[in-house]
Amino acid sequence: MKHDSSASASRRRFLGHALATGASVLAAGRALAQPTKSAPVTAAADAGAPIAPGAQPAPAPSHPSLALPPLPYAPNALEPYISANTLSFHHGKHHKAYFDKTNTLIAGTPLQGKSLDEIVKSTAKHKQHQKLFNNAAQAWNHNFYWQSMKPGGGGSPTGTLKQRIEKDFGSYDEFKAQFAQVAVDHFSNGWVWLVLERNKLKIVDTHDADTPLVHGLKPLAVSDVWEHAYYLDYKNARKDYVSAYVDHLLNWDFVAQNLG
Repeated sequence: MKHDSSASASRRRFLGHALATGASVLAAGRALAQPTKSAPVTAAADAGAPIAPGAQPAPAPSHPSLALPPLPYAPNALEPYISANTLSFHHGKHHKAYFDKTNTLIAGTPLQGKSLDEIVKSTAKHKQHQKLFNNAAQAWNHNFYWQSMKPGGGGSPTGTLKQRIEKDFGSYDEFKAQFAQVAVDHFSNGWVWLVLERNKLKIVDTHDADTPLVHGLKPLAVSDVWEHAYYLDYKNARKDYVSAYVDHLLNWDFVAQNLG
């Protein structure tokens, strides 16, 4: 009988232990079945992670690109002297390409976010920045060129500006002759400018992308003598193109504004 009592006690201890273990397992299972509360996703989370309702993603750093300005007149406004076809290629393709390349070259550099003027002036005369200068200066020169023309422009200026032309060139006809001659004599691609130097009006030419902006001269107006500016309308007759520019397109209001 003593042996049987010991065995019964052992069985009771075993069953009690088993029941306790089962209860623990059951409790753990219930805990695992309960949904857990995850921490809300914040704006600082990885960009590929889902955004919690109401959370706003962190704003990206702002590095505005240089934008191609629209033409200051309708594409056909300069006809018949410069066609809408020429402007569509010249402004929409050539000029845009200079802006696109400039934006590519300044991306991720200290010049990103700077004005076009600042980029041109800071890269001039630095060989290591020649490619950037060429594209930025061409973008700047074209901006100035579009403003140097207007529908119904050209011919002799009036008032104070006419007096300045006559004082520094002798007459409007002499100014026109000199401007045309500089343009015709200019070899290859470039620009012909009316500038102010030491309070005197002068006509100068620059090659390729070069600009008076980096030579201490004050630009007043410019004619583009790269072939893409006139070839569709005038073929190789640069003289006819420049004559049309001076007689019918030159924006004397813009010149007067730049003179101040």
